[in-house]
Amino acid sequence: IVGCQIRREPPESTERYTRWINSLTEEQLLTQVFTSHGPTVIMPTWFCSREWFFRVGKFDEGGRGVPEDLLFFYKHIQNGGEVFRVNHCLLLYRYHPQAATHSVLEGTIWNHRVRFLEDRVLSSWTSFTIWNAGKQGKKLYRSLSPANRKKVTAFCDVDEKKITKGFYTYEECEERPKPRVPVCHFRDATPPFIICVKLDLTGGAFETNLNMLNLKEGVDYYHFN
Repeated sequence: IVGCQIRREPPESTERYTRWINSLTEEQLLTQVFTSHGPTVIMPTWFCSREWFFRVGKFDEGGRGVPEDLLFFYKHIQNGGEVFRVNHCLLLYRYHPQAATHSVLEGTIWNHRVRFLEDRVLSSWTSFTIWNAGKQGKKLYRSLSPANRKKVTAFCDVDEKKITKGFYTYEECEERPKPRVPVCHFRDATPPFIICVKLDLTGGAFETNLNMLNLKEGVDYYHFN
């Protein structure tokens, strides 16, 4: 799949998303496919051969509420497809509240993302740390299959209150005893990480912390923000 950079109209709509879609590196086009932003090149800019389109399996025409671009993008990658972006702004992408994308439930996309992460990354890991001991990190933990949940060795965070608490107990679990996962400071955590912290929202504080660890994206961590 080949895409391009975009210009948003009006300019102030979805600023973080627009920065993200326009500035991903060539490697990140494949490593950041698990985030809530969706495909790493935006669907209205896609080019691919007709032969490849039919081989991947066309779009899911299930109607409103089906994230057909995300599902096709995932199948494209699962079939060994690559992703490229022409680094020129060749599309005016207009935002409006009635866009079909708003009919897709967040929960639907979340479930597809979790299954894709499990298939592409977690299946080959024996253990990992979830970066974020808050709401999003715990939600990911609870959404994992039992086998992948057992691979979570710790949550890590910067919030002293969460770290001092020491553990997260999965109260809703039917297992006895209930799973308890340690919570530690990110500097004391062991990679690899699945990161559930949103990018471009902390004035660079999170990005600075991550860079401090000298890790390699796509090997030592993946973003699932």
